[in-house]
Amino acid sequence: MQKFSSVDEVLEFAIAEEQKAHDFYVELSAKVDKPWMKKALQDFAREELGHKEKLLGVKQGKHLLPAQQKVLDLQLSDYLVETEPHAGMTYQEALVVAMKKEKAAWKLYSDLAASTSDPKLADSFRALAIEEANHKLRFETEYDQFVLREA
Repeated sequence: MQKFSSVDEVLEFAIAEEQKAHDFYVELSAKVDKPWMKKALQDFAREELGHKEKLLGVKQGKHLLPAQQKVLDLQLSDYLVETEPHAGMTYQEALVVAMKKEKAAWKLYSDLAASTSDPKLADSFRALAIEEANHKLRFETEYDQFVLREA
């Protein structure tokens, strides 16, 4: 993991990552054909902007509540082959890309929480990690219900 010299540097990095996640979901939504899938991906893009806003609040001295729950991990993404976003993606491909992206975001916030000595900042990062884990779980559940059960 990248070494940071200040809390502001960590927060700027995380804010930039949330912007990238937003842009990723917007771009992915442009590559799918089904309107309902496009809408779901655009909803995720908005949620990533919400994370960015939370981080901007943390930067201004606000803190997120500590994570109170552990999120179920179906671990489906651990066993799926990587796929790259492309025009005309199938729903299955879009779900795989999204699961992998959310897993990486969960790991980022978990690592950031472990790397800081500020307990309130660590709580904020753990809270964001829980949100990313919830996103991943939603994609895994969708994959389980609409891909695995149709196979």
